[in-house]
Amino acid sequence: MRVLIVGGGAREHALAWKLTQDQPSIEIIVAPGNPGLGTLGRCVPVNADDIAGIVALAMKEKPQLVVIGPEAPLAAGLADALRTVGIPVFGPTRGAARIESSKAFAKALMREAGVPTARAIRCIDAPSAKRAARDFGAPVVIKASGLAAGKGVIVCETIADADAAIDAMLRDDAFGAAGREVLVEEFMQGEELSLFAITDGSTVLPMLAAQDHKRLLEGDLGPNTGGMGAYAPVSLASDTLVGDAIERVFIPTLDALRSAGAPFSGLLYAGLMLTPQGPKVVEFNCRFGDPETEAILPLLEGSLLEPLLAVANGAGLSDLSFIWSENYAVTTVVAAAGYPDSPHKGAVIELPPREEGVHVFQAGTASNAAGELIVAGGRVFAVTAIGPTLADAQRESARVAGAIEFEGKQLRRDIGWRELERSAGATRD
Repeated sequence: MRVLIVGGGAREHALAWKLTQDQPSIEIIVAPGNPGLGTLGRCVPVNADDIAGIVALAMKEKPQLVVIGPEAPLAAGLADALRTVGIPVFGPTRGAARIESSKAFAKALMREAGVPTARAIRCIDAPSAKRAARDFGAPVVIKASGLAAGKGVIVCETIADADAAIDAMLRDDAFGAAGREVLVEEFMQGEELSLFAITDGSTVLPMLAAQDHKRLLEGDLGPNTGGMGAYAPVSLASDTLVGDAIERVFIPTLDALRSAGAPFSGLLYAGLMLTPQGPKVVEFNCRFGDPETEAILPLLEGSLLEPLLAVANGAGLSDLSFIWSENYAVTTVVAAAGYPDSPHKGAVIELPPREEGVHVFQAGTASNAAGELIVAGGRVFAVTAIGPTLADAQRESARVAGAIEFEGKQLRRDIGWRELERSAGATRD
C-alpha cells in the first residue's frame, strides 16, 4: 500500500503515524513534509498548494490513496485534479470545499437547509459592516469570509473593537483576499466542540469529539491563533448530543451540498457552540482540523486507513464503525516566539528523549545546513500525551512540551481546563 499525504504539519504527521499503525508495511510519501514526517516516510519538496506539481507527483508515484491535509489545496481544486487523472483521493471537490473557503456561502447554505447557526450579515464595505455591528450590539463577532489560517475570527467585546476589526479587514487588508468579504455575526454564548465525521456524502461516521483552545494565553486570553491545544474526549459530547448533531447539522448540510451540485465526500468538521437552545454551527471545515486531529487519532484503536480508502474508492461507509480507547488525550502546541502575528524562525531546537505514551508531532520544523532541527513556522510542535485521566494526560503533555527547548517558545499549560473544572464540580456535588 502506497499513500501520498499532502501537507507538512503536525496534522499530517499524526495522519502518517496512524496509517503506519494501521498497516506497518505501508509506504508513506509526503509533499512537502517536515523532518518528523521524514522518519515515517519519504518527503518530496512539492508545496501543498502546487496543484500541477502534486498531480505530476501522484501520476509518477501511482499511490493507492492520496490524503489532502490543508484546506488551501482543497479550495484550489486539488481533489478534482487528482480524480480527473484517476487517482483515488480522500478530500472534497473545490465546489464542496466552499463550505470552508467561503463563510458567506456556508452561512447561506445553512440558512436554506435549516441548520442551526448564528444570525449573520454579509458585508463587503466598512460602513455597512459597522452598521450591522451596531444592529447586533456588543459583544459581536467579525469573520473574514475566506481562508485565514484559523485566525480570521475576532470576538469583539465592544463596538469600538468591532470597528477596529472591520477596518483591519476591509480597509487595511489585514487578511488579504480572505477578508475582503466579512460576516458580522451575533455572539453565541456557550462552550465550543469540534466534531469530525468521515462521510461518503450520505453515510456519516462521527469521530470522537474534541475541544480546541484558540487563544494564545492561559485562561483563554490573548489573540486568536490556529489553535494552542486540544483534548478528547469531551464529557459534554454525549451520544444524544452527537446523534442530534448528525441529524440536525451533518445530514441537512450534506443534502444541501448535493442539491447545490457539490456533493461532499471526505472529512466534514463542524465547530459547534453548545448554546442554551442546543448545538449551533460556528463554522465548518472541509478537512481534518489541527490540533484536534493530533488529540483524536491516538485514541482511535480501529483502522483509519479502511474508511479513508472506502471514501476515496466510492465504496461507501455503511458497514464501518470506529473503536475508541477509554483513555484521555491532551495535545499541547509549542509555538514560536512572536506567534501568531510574526513568528520568529531559525531558532535551533533541542528535543527531549522519546517517552512511552507521548507523541511529539512536528509542525513548523526544518533542518538547517548543519543538520540541526530549527523553527520554520508559527506552530512548531503538537505534543500529545495519553493517560487514564484527563489530569494525567494534561500534566504529561505540558511537561514534555515544556522540555522542548528553543528560544522564545510559547505554550499553554492549561489545555482541558474547562473539563477539569467540570469534573471537579461533579466530584464536589
